[in-house]
Amino acid sequence: MGRAFRFSAPRRAEVVDVEDPSPGPGEVLLATVASGISAGTELTVYRGSNPYLTTAWDPRRRLFVPGGEPRPYPWDAFGYEEVGRVTGVGSDEDRDLLGRVAWGTWGHRSSVVRPASYVRPRILPVGARPVVGVFAKIGAIALNAVLDADVHVGEDVVVFGAGVPGQVVAQLARLNGARVTVVDLVPARRELALALGAAAALDPASDDVAEAVRAATDDRGADVVIEMSGSHQALQEAVRTAAYSSRVVAAGFLQGPGTALRLGDEFHHNRIAIVGSQISGVAPHLQHRWSELRMSDAVLALEREGRLRLEELITHVVDAEEAPAAFAMLDSAPQAALQVVLDYGTDELMPPGAAVQRAVGR
Repeated sequence: MGRAFRFSAPRRAEVVDVEDPSPGPGEVLLATVASGISAGTELTVYRGSNPYLTTAWDPRRRLFVPGGEPRPYPWDAFGYEEVGRVTGVGSDEDRDLLGRVAWGTWGHRSSVVRPASYVRPRILPVGARPVVGVFAKIGAIALNAVLDADVHVGEDVVVFGAGVPGQVVAQLARLNGARVTVVDLVPARRELALALGAAAALDPASDDVAEAVRAATDDRGADVVIEMSGSHQALQEAVRTAAYSSRVVAAGFLQGPGTALRLGDEFHHNRIAIVGSQISGVAPHLQHRWSELRMSDAVLALEREGRLRLEELITHVVDAEEAPAAFAMLDSAPQAALQVVLDYGTDELMPPGAAVQRAVGR
């Protein structure tokens, strides 16, 4: 039997037995090596705030439709930061994939079957550390936000939220030639952002962010602001922080009514453009060249080249059976962790001496 993580009800989770899959023709079997927890999206399901739980999504019209059929609990094997090793194939022509490691999206489960055509472009290079593959999709989400931001050399960029995607966004914006300021409530996250190359880090609990950024930019404000925290309060301050006739990219997964927004203030008077950034698509003027797969490949290539530091974002590597405890920690004490990785016991994920916790709560 295999094992899979299940959201059973709000703030109730468990790991359950599932049938082991077998590959058919043109398919391969992947034994999961590692699975990263997305502390933004996945916590919306854990907490019960995800809109899919209460409202039906019409994919054809791209509308949440009242009165439709929402997706109720349980949610099994939800997640999108997986890495696995090919342990079986359904066709002889795919035997060259045996033993290779690939990244992808199949949720927190011990094994999965995927088409060989899906796996081939996601194979990690020989010698690459498997754990880096958990950043493929969250890295694409971050790069998509930077592409939507249209960052230019010499610009001042402010990133709200220094969780995993925010830390990646800050590094990518700096690679684009920007001077980056990071905003977060958690001191350890601000310190890490500075260590990874941010020029400044602000605490929104004690700093007036809009005032501080104007003081550092000859009263101009930020050329572009990227909101990654999913907080309406942060989005409001992002609007205040942006320069006249500038852009705010809203990439965090905002939940519920936006009562903190004051759209008659700086948004209206400063002609601020708020651009939604979501991994379902790329900016229209880039769609002919960029795709989600290319964005993931670009992020992983930058890591291999030493220009993007990802493993330093990992704070916990825990046994996959401890996943319910990991979610409880992320829910109740989000400041205690950054990237949590579930270990399926098939590889040594981190180098000896790596500064990660091996159990929740230690």
